[in-house]
Parts: sequence; C-alpha cells; structure tokens
Amino acid sequence: MASRKHLGGWTFLAAVLMVLGGIMTILEGISALAHNRVFAESPDYFFRYSLTGWGWIHLILGIVILLAGLALFRGAVWARMVGVTLAGIAALTNFLWIPHAPFWGIVLLAFNVTIVWALCAGDRRRVG
Repeated sequence: MASRKHLGGWTFLAAVLMVLGGIMTILEGISALAHNRVFAESPDYFFRYSLTGWGWIHLILGIVILLAGLALFRGAVWARMVGVTLAGIAALTNFLWIPHAPFWGIVLLAFNVTIVWALCAGDRRRVG
C-alpha cells in the first residue's frame, strides 16, 4: 500500500470513501438478498423492481468499488477513471434505492457524488 504522502488529499479522500462506500454497498446488497422484507415497500413509486435483483446489483457493484478503492490506494492510474464511472453508476443506483432505504440511499448517494468530485478535481501538483 502506498503511503499517504504519495497520494494527494483528494485522491486519498476518494479512496477512503470508495472503500467505505463499497463495504456499505456490499452490506446493502447482502441485506436485500437475505432479508427481502427489511426494506420499505412503496407501491406508488414510479420505478418498480425486484429487491432481489437490486440486491445482486448492489453486491456486485460494491465489490468492484471496494477493489477499485484499494487499487487507488496503491496508486493505480486506471482506478481513477474506473472510480469515476463506478461512483456515477452507484450514485444512480442509490438514487433509485431511496424509496426502499431512504437514509442509506442518501448517505451512499452523497458518498458517490463526493467520490466523483474528488477524483475529477484531482491533485493540482505539477508533473515534470
């Protein structure tokens, strides 16, 4: 693992949020798969979908976000682009998840928007 001094502040923040957000998304997916009745039912919501299907989506997305966050800690350049893409997708999935788990949907939505911003803002160091 690269030391913190090799990562810029925003990249370090994004990596930490990706690891934490990935873990929370994994747990959200597991709970949707294991306890399908834990989440709120909203019959009048515009988007209707299977909680089991979305549980698998959250589980797989969380694992990939966690792995990309760990790669970002190691300084992998590809993890920046993958992180922006995955955090954007995760932000959309958590927005759609809000009717079923409002608190966690909003928290993870904020995490993912912050990740996209931190990775796009980048570290303003001169190269060369």
